[in-house]
Amino acid sequence: MSSRQPRILICGNLVWAHEEARQLFSGLADIVVMNSPNRADFLAGLKTGGKYDGVVGVYRHNSSADRIGVFDEEIIDALAETGTVKWIAHNGAGYDQIDVSRCANKGNCTHMSCIRGLLPNKLTSTLGINVSNTPGAVDDATATTALYLVISCLRNYAWAEQTLRQGVFKEGVNPGRAHDVTGRTLGILGLGGIGLRLAHLVHAFPMRVIYYSRNKSANAPEWCEYVDSLEKLCRESDVLSLHVPLRAETVHLVGEKEIRAMKKGSIIVNTARGKVIDEEAMIRALADGHLSSVGLDVYPNEPLVNPRLLEFPQNVLLPHMGTENQDSQRHMEVRALTNLRDFLRDGQGNDLIPELRSKL
Repeated sequence: MSSRQPRILICGNLVWAHEEARQLFSGLADIVVMNSPNRADFLAGLKTGGKYDGVVGVYRHNSSADRIGVFDEEIIDALAETGTVKWIAHNGAGYDQIDVSRCANKGNCTHMSCIRGLLPNKLTSTLGINVSNTPGAVDDATATTALYLVISCLRNYAWAEQTLRQGVFKEGVNPGRAHDVTGRTLGILGLGGIGLRLAHLVHAFPMRVIYYSRNKSANAPEWCEYVDSLEKLCRESDVLSLHVPLRAETVHLVGEKEIRAMKKGSIIVNTARGKVIDEEAMIRALADGHLSSVGLDVYPNEPLVNPRLLEFPQNVLLPHMGTENQDSQRHMEVRALTNLRDFLRDGQGNDLIPELRSKL
């Protein structure tokens, strides 16, 4: 049996929580920083005797994709073949850059003795690779981003700022296209942590808040009205704000039918994932005036942005700024690292993603 400590791999940016990482893993695991310049080097490092040999868990940030790509089938298979990696602690609420179905199906009991050489015997969850995310840590930052987009679209603030910077003070900005926030109806698609936080924020005006989710939320306050279909949500909303994860079943969840069900002159806000909306259908609705504007923080092919979106000065477009602040990012880093620490210490981390909970 090996006497060395297990190793955890920092894969991608760890900016704010270096001291917390040291404290969390002191006496429990050695921290190894992924320094591979490309995928080939990373895959070679995972092999027996490689620089990442003995890694049992991975802290992952999306920035790692710049060097080694997303955690697709090839990378998940390579992690599984080590026989030691059993937990990916993803930093972020969305985890569409990880092939989670591959993680769930990569069980290999023949490596049990290898696992026990590095980890306490109580770690019995050896089938597949578990994946955790950081729900809750992103709620406030993402909800306030959505709030900014809601207000700016309704009041044409971003458009007006553009005219000031261009030296044409309010030129072309028509108050007939703007509305007060108070009294408008906000439709929330997906009343999870972010959607619920946004509901509380806009209630201060107040806005009327309605929502649609797969199930009625037990956490929804009495003033937050449940509607029983996506079509009804679209019909009644002045502003539709999207807060659903990107999965196969949510690609183009809001498409031509849903957009055309919305009121003429309504607004769509998206801080979830770009592919949740049919972008072409959305642009058509902007072009013919069915949609007044859109407020977007996410795009289908980031960092590329469809240039047609820039043709509409009333649109409010951000470069995925949802959690771009040090407070939220530190919280996210610590939460992801804590999930990994709990796995090492207790045999089970927290925040296991929904697709893998049924595998326990």
